[in-house]
Amino acid sequence: MFNKILIANRGEIACRVIQTAHRLGIRCVAVYSEADRHARHVAMADEAFLLGPAASSESYLRADKIIDIAKSSGAQAIHPGYGFLSENTDFAKACEANDIVFIGPPASAIAAMGSKSAAKAIMQDAGVPLVPGYHGDDQSPELLRVEAEKCGFPLLLKAVAGGGGKGMRVVEAMSEFDDALAAAQREAKNAFGNPDMLIEKYLTQPRHVEIQVFCDSKGNGVYLAERDCSVQRRHQKVLEEAPAPGLSPETRKAMGEAAVRAAQAIDYVGAGTVEFLYDVDGSFYFMEMNTRLQVEHPVTEMITAQDLVEWQLRVANGEPLPLQQDQIKLRGHALEARIYAEDPDHDFLPATGTLRYLRTPDENAHVRVDTGVVEGDEVSIHYDPMIAKLIVWDDSRERAINRMVQALEEYRIGGVKTNIRFLHALADSAPFRNEELDTGFIGKHEALLFPPARLDENLGLVLSACFFLLRNKAEQTLPADPFSPFARQNSWRLNSRYARPMTLLSDDVQYSLSILEQDDHYEIRIGDSCYDVRASLDDDRLQATVNGHRFSICGDLHQDQLVLFHEGETFHCALHREQFGLEDQASEGGLQAPMNGSVVAVMVKAGDRVKSGQTLVIMEAMKMEHAIKAPADGSVSEVFFAEGDLVSEGAELIALELDSEEAA
Repeated sequence: MFNKILIANRGEIACRVIQTAHRLGIRCVAVYSEADRHARHVAMADEAFLLGPAASSESYLRADKIIDIAKSSGAQAIHPGYGFLSENTDFAKACEANDIVFIGPPASAIAAMGSKSAAKAIMQDAGVPLVPGYHGDDQSPELLRVEAEKCGFPLLLKAVAGGGGKGMRVVEAMSEFDDALAAAQREAKNAFGNPDMLIEKYLTQPRHVEIQVFCDSKGNGVYLAERDCSVQRRHQKVLEEAPAPGLSPETRKAMGEAAVRAAQAIDYVGAGTVEFLYDVDGSFYFMEMNTRLQVEHPVTEMITAQDLVEWQLRVANGEPLPLQQDQIKLRGHALEARIYAEDPDHDFLPATGTLRYLRTPDENAHVRVDTGVVEGDEVSIHYDPMIAKLIVWDDSRERAINRMVQALEEYRIGGVKTNIRFLHALADSAPFRNEELDTGFIGKHEALLFPPARLDENLGLVLSACFFLLRNKAEQTLPADPFSPFARQNSWRLNSRYARPMTLLSDDVQYSLSILEQDDHYEIRIGDSCYDVRASLDDDRLQATVNGHRFSICGDLHQDQLVLFHEGETFHCALHREQFGLEDQASEGGLQAPMNGSVVAVMVKAGDRVKSGQTLVIMEAMKMEHAIKAPADGSVSEVFFAEGDLVSEGAELIALELDSEEAA
């Protein structure tokens, strides 16, 4: 076995590889960008080397630097993780040329599957079912329009060199085709350096079912069951599970054997995933093969009791597969939720900020957290916004879902917006529990996935007031005389009952509270409502009984800003002080950046006339594009940023002079 490897990646996958390597007695070399100097994977590794600036193109995509570091550090092999250089043919070749083992498939296999169009031709020859469509080399717009008409609508445009939902568009009609093609090509060129597209018939109710395959250099190949990844947003997976619900043993066998045929057709070695579209009639079609370890590999590990990273290391070391097909046994059910820094209430815009407060569920045989961050780390614009993967296992799907719901309630993050509340609603929704799965699940059940808050406004304010009061008491210095009435910290006044005023801000609304404090309880009034409250605070956990209803709730208080965590949801409020002033930062007729990011394209110039809904600027953050559109007809008076500029959330991008009727 290797005695030292280099991990050419960052974040949770780098930490994941290091954990297994250390268990096997293998020393690990980490690489990092300037933005990751204090990252968890750097701290975990035995040694670490600086690659360069924060931008991936100057750090994690610098294959030459990574090869040099591997050679100088004495690393015998490189694990690429996923993303970055993991499916880069030239990098795999460079490892081989420098006598370094690439912990992945041969470069020829990566090349074969790197082009989706070429991959489909190979799969057709191997007898793997394909979705009808076009995957030829001629990329002229005229031919693509003709092929689109042949395929029929709706159809899917997909980057031939793509992955992770980049360079992908669903087109409902020919009238949308040209704009969708241009957008997909631009995104594909920016992400992969290749704008070529393929066209596929878009199945209206498909499930996304993928097979985990493994091959060794001895000619052996196995499949380790399947994963259902149908719950997606913008073609990116949100919630994955294994095994796929409702899949018969016969279909599993047929799909698994097709996946192994697909891998062996390209002389594959190592871990790979063959992705299929599974239709309502039970038919399945090859979609693509990912020539690396998948983000969602932990659910397969949980139901097979195997460590797939260990399998990767052993196979790369020339060893045979640890198990043959008939030795692979399945047990129970597993789910994985991807916890992202994003704002589901605002079209899932990527979020940035500091993980000021971070509490995760306790890990055990049923709950696992794969992460690359710790409390105090920053989520920046430079990399994917995934904070962690939350994985649960139990002996049935129903019990595994219950585990997931509970674990999400115990996952608490302050300082940055997350999708935890959305994931909680999704996992706990009746359609998901009832296995009503397809790739349009989120759009179809949007109302269920954005339910009203469980904690009503007044109750949230009452609990917040208790948190503020008790935290303030805990931080106060007590009088020297323990028998003094002032030592009781209850706003005692001689010969009077004093109701302390408190003003809280929630969703930009100001609330006035009146708090009368007795020895063992509070009487809190909000408008005409009165609440009898008994409460205690232990660190960040508030125990409170409000009008006979007992709550145990956690909170994060930072500079008068409070976040309460309750059953997977958050309640935000702030303590209002007179010196605080709320100002509207958006200037009339201005268009602000909705997030931290970079300007990909500026579509207008000063003096241009624009129509309502017209795209003016395209921004990108964390690999996602966002179009800034005109709110009304008008004229561009000034453009403040150019293509390639970095901008902060709230920065004014364009000044508009709205037409008089619109501005009135």
